[in-house]
Amino acid sequence: MSACPCGSGRVFAECCGPILAGQPAPTAEALMRSRYTAFVRHDVDHIERSCVPETRATFSRADVERVAQDCEWGPLTVMKAEENGDEGMVEFFLTFQRDGEDWPLHERSRFRRVDGRWLYVDSVLNPKDPPRRVVKVGRNDPCPCGSGKKHKACCGR
Repeated sequence: MSACPCGSGRVFAECCGPILAGQPAPTAEALMRSRYTAFVRHDVDHIERSCVPETRATFSRADVERVAQDCEWGPLTVMKAEENGDEGMVEFFLTFQRDGEDWPLHERSRFRRVDGRWLYVDSVLNPKDPPRRVVKVGRNDPCPCGSGKKHKACCGR
């Protein structure tokens, strides 16, 4: 029994194995992990069939085979996974080695459930969250805690 390459801590036969064999992934994250495992195992068929039809239309099997063969895949870290109905998003980070050089990969991938199956839609490399807006409270402004006191006499001490 070998550990699954996706880093879930489970054995391959109970984690990504059934999904690579054709079973539907239970979550968008499970599909993303199985796609990573497919790259590690050079299973281009799974990578192709797990795409939505519009993505599959532009799928380049030769390019994916080349990437899967030429790269040594490092550990996968899932940073965030969200599902909202039939839409899902998984943000992850990994490193890979190609031509003797280490490369980071930070990606936010979108997924869609079609006829009960999660499928890959597209992704954004090196995603950036919108900038945070910081509001500065002046000493004589009302305190944002709602006490009715001036900030300097309340939370601003």
